[in-house]
Amino acid sequence: MSKKPLILVSNDDGITSKGIRVLVNVMQQLGEVVVVAPDSPQSGMGHAITIGETLRLYEEDIFEGVQAYKSSGTPADCVKLAKHYVLKDRQPDLVVSGINHGSNTSISVLYSGTMSAAIEGALEGLPSIGFSLCDYSSKAEFSHVEEYVYKISKQVLENGISKGVALNVNFPPKRFEAIKGIKVCRQAHAKWQEEFSERYDPNGRKYFWMAGNFVNFDKGEDNDEWAIANNFVSIVPCQYDLTAHHAINQINQDWKWEEF
Repeated sequence: MSKKPLILVSNDDGITSKGIRVLVNVMQQLGEVVVVAPDSPQSGMGHAITIGETLRLYEEDIFEGVQAYKSSGTPADCVKLAKHYVLKDRQPDLVVSGINHGSNTSISVLYSGTMSAAIEGALEGLPSIGFSLCDYSSKAEFSHVEEYVYKISKQVLENGISKGVALNVNFPPKRFEAIKGIKVCRQAHAKWQEEFSERYDPNGRKYFWMAGNFVNFDKGEDNDEWAIANNFVSIVPCQYDLTAHHAINQINQDWKWEEF
């Protein structure tokens, strides 16, 4: 890597979050860094984009030696703005998102703003990684993941990944024992079981507050939930093509269109 790689950094926790600062510091060891990130937290936004409203973009002097911008948009908006406006004359060698403050394992990848920034990068044909720390504590420690962020990003820069693929990387919380290693695995079969609390505002108008519990149905040892529970870093290669290819033949064989 004689020429410094150009690395685009984004996230969903906002440009002032601890996780993005850690990520920027690691990426500066690997290349030239440009940041385009939301101006406020955007967790759970999924792949939402801003349509019919203004998008604002402001340059920020927040990371030493790094060109950085904050946007009023979603994580996906940020990557779009970076690719087509901020870096319109340049091609990023890598897109990284995070480090998210909280897990994005299993089904959470669908709701994750962190992963949507990475997947938007993959949509643009760029090698992309989403990093998340499975610790929701306000005092969560990130120091134990830095070497893995560096190693994984370096591997992608040197070896590449398949077109249209974004890596969903999750780290276990800091424990007494060191991380055991890395597992390249599949997404666990699990889901969020939602609960809705019915409440009333001071004016007597009803509203709902969504909560719920994460339910893991997966008993396998080859998935991201198992990896995190057993103190491994999990890497799940993700794609944006949601076609259920196995269902095409079933529909063609079993459905009787001539009966209509």
